[in-house]
Amino acid sequence: MKRIFFLSLLALQLTAMPVAHAEKADSEKPANVDADQLTYDDVKQVKIFTGNVVMTRGTLLMKADRVVLTTDPSGYEFATLYAKPGGLATFRQKRDGGPDLWIDGHAERIEYDGKTEIVKLYSKAQMRRLEGVKPTDEVNGEFISYDSRAEYYSVNNTVNGTSQPGAGRIKVIIQPRDKATQ
Repeated sequence: MKRIFFLSLLALQLTAMPVAHAEKADSEKPANVDADQLTYDDVKQVKIFTGNVVMTRGTLLMKADRVVLTTDPSGYEFATLYAKPGGLATFRQKRDGGPDLWIDGHAERIEYDGKTEIVKLYSKAQMRRLEGVKPTDEVNGEFISYDSRAEYYSVNNTVNGTSQPGAGRIKVIIQPRDKATQ
């Protein structure tokens, strides 16, 4: 009975959270990439950046050891970020809805779909919503999918995007809301 009450309370808190969608203007900005090396296959529209890669698009900032960037025939870009062995790839993006609202995350591998604006984080995944530098919420798991358009994310305990009994636990930290802003 206590467990059902706790899960109901947690679900209620999660649905009461403010939205966490990315800044809409980012999708209309050019991508800028800084790296040590680039290989480019013009026929397949595949660019591979290696060595301290920093990619920006508006307020979206992604960092990794290696980034594979593909472009589909419609012009949409898809990025896969790979961390150095033992390291983590990162992303950070401003959220709409306030002057200093952010979302950031890290994982061993991050996939960003420019068409759907979905970010998927694989292995040692963490995502945080921030007001300035103060975390408001934090989620940890082996897989996180974040859909900025639908204002939705899910967290699973395996890297294949499903949760399996005994495969580990996810962790959520929900900070209390400032009553003055409600």
